[in-house]
Amino acid sequence: MATTTSTFGTHLRAWRQRRRMSQLALALDAEISARHLSFVETGKAQPSREMVLRLAERLDVPLRDRNMLLSAAGFAPVFPERKLDDPAMQNARRAVDRVLKGHEPYPALAIDRHWTMLAANAAVAPLLAGAAAALLAPPLNVLRLSLHPDGLSGRILNLAQWRAHLLERLRRQIEITADPVLVLLLKELEGYPAPRPPGPIAKPDHADVIVPLRLRIGDDTVLSLISTTTVFGTPQDITLSELALETFFPADAVTAEILRGMAVRAP
Repeated sequence: MATTTSTFGTHLRAWRQRRRMSQLALALDAEISARHLSFVETGKAQPSREMVLRLAERLDVPLRDRNMLLSAAGFAPVFPERKLDDPAMQNARRAVDRVLKGHEPYPALAIDRHWTMLAANAAVAPLLAGAAAALLAPPLNVLRLSLHPDGLSGRILNLAQWRAHLLERLRRQIEITADPVLVLLLKELEGYPAPRPPGPIAKPDHADVIVPLRLRIGDDTVLSLISTTTVFGTPQDITLSELALETFFPADAVTAEILRGMAVRAP
């Protein structure tokens, strides 16, 4: 048990340091003594199941890693992980499909923690035309598809700006989750060509607030899109906690008209 507790303490200290919290700050937040927290981190004291969950909550540890902390402390995991097609997840899946469908004629997709596309509405497919088949084959990684030279990068007119935006989002996600798969993905994406803009680009009125995606489709049609991210509130399932809905809105009236026209012409 001492070995198990020591392992938990090591993990706990790593999460505390990742959140840049002192022992005193975490102890006050979790309503325990700093001395006891120190004993837990060094393996001199064994935490209860309730304390493990309380500390994980205060540190905003992802549900997947809360299960790992419980196991390290000698307790059974409490958060299930079920696929979206599991019968127990049918209500959540219907909600996801409803949001994606309801967002048409504008693009929307659902991604997991590694940016793998799980579902998309009908407005997404036309935007992906021309990308290499290998990048479109499951599992389709949205970031890889966006920035790979054989993906969408050649059609993103503000590639330098959009690339910086995506990489910064990924870095923040790594800081929060410490996910090794995302670390490798970031290294891969940083190795892709990052050409400088060919010249000065007119700065849109909203550039100080949001980063638009300026994507060329066809020969001369340019879409200007802004994105929002939606997550489930207080999920108790790992899959739902890691699911995000990426929804795109037209940044100007021209883009809105083009997307509505594409939806009307769709078979």
